[in-house]
Amino acid sequence: MKWLRDQHLAPIVEKVDAGERLSFDEGLRLYHTRDLNALMRLANTRREQMHGDKTYFVHSMRLEFTNICYVGCTFCAFAAHKTEERAWDYSPEQVVEQVRRRYLPGITELHMSSGHHPNHKWEYYPAMVRQLRESFPELQVKAFTAAEIEHLSKIGKRPTLDVLRELQAAGLAAMPGGGAEIFADRVRLQVAKNKVKADKWLQIHREAHTLGMRTNATMLYGHIETLEERLDHMHRLRELQTETGGFHAFIPLAFQPLGNTLAQNLGKTDFTTGLDDLRNLAVARIYLDNFPHIKGYWVMIGSELTQVSLDWGVSDIDGTIQEEHIAHAAGATSPMALSQAGMVRMIQHAGRTPVLRDAYYNELEVFPKVGQNPEAAD
Repeated sequence: MKWLRDQHLAPIVEKVDAGERLSFDEGLRLYHTRDLNALMRLANTRREQMHGDKTYFVHSMRLEFTNICYVGCTFCAFAAHKTEERAWDYSPEQVVEQVRRRYLPGITELHMSSGHHPNHKWEYYPAMVRQLRESFPELQVKAFTAAEIEHLSKIGKRPTLDVLRELQAAGLAAMPGGGAEIFADRVRLQVAKNKVKADKWLQIHREAHTLGMRTNATMLYGHIETLEERLDHMHRLRELQTETGGFHAFIPLAFQPLGNTLAQNLGKTDFTTGLDDLRNLAVARIYLDNFPHIKGYWVMIGSELTQVSLDWGVSDIDGTIQEEHIAHAAGATSPMALSQAGMVRMIQHAGRTPVLRDAYYNELEVFPKVGQNPEAAD
């Protein structure tokens, strides 16, 4: 292995080549190595073992039905008090109208995650899902983070498993991975002390998996967490995935440092570096060997770095979105949406094969690579 400069990685190279699982200490070794070429090669090896050069995206719409929230996470610039002029709050009927206004042919996924509204009744939520499914039967509704599910269990005075059952019966297809932030108590107490606790977040996803519902998992990084706490977060997710197999994708979310009290208290105005973003994605791909996909979320790291990330373990780049407000409220400089053609070009120009998927990761269309005959992609 002449290409390997950090010989401490040699046992890890052997494990990755054999498709074997890394220990926690080996995961930390990846975070601390300066041999970035080796880190990239290892992540790409793991990625190509699972997907070849296929890169997935979804034609999707993002909708936040309210930004009113009482939780008070210090990293958030999205939440508003209900008396603020910038606050919004849609009824189920208005949600349907918002989707109708933004709808484009071919959209298959509706992604909704919003604030914890202090006054909505439980009935509001299944009614919203039901009306969406009746109005747009072709849309797969992916909605309600585990934090929101816990909130609904409180206002509905029912166990989280029953909340999930009733939402699924109304037409909920899948859950997004938000609300995870960082599982470590030390960090959680400072960034999201009023939000769902780590064990409860994991329990809710476990319950969703027992119902046959597939979910995602996120991790907010680049604020006050340590590398050990990042890896601990991944380790807990890997353990649950071993138990249930219900996660589709892991999505690292880069901290956006504008307009929130956490950044103000830290005196932080700089975004995560491209190197940190790529290292984080690579470690995730190598360590989370049982997660089908590592997602490069172009909204937070930008489309250019997302292209580079396809060589660092990323096999999914999210979707077209059609309007994103949560990350942009905190300073994200990416566009509010991308076209399907734009996502295809982004993947092709990175030398990969674009694959249009739905919320269940069913392959809907495989596009040719640059310079490849269309027939060759079939």
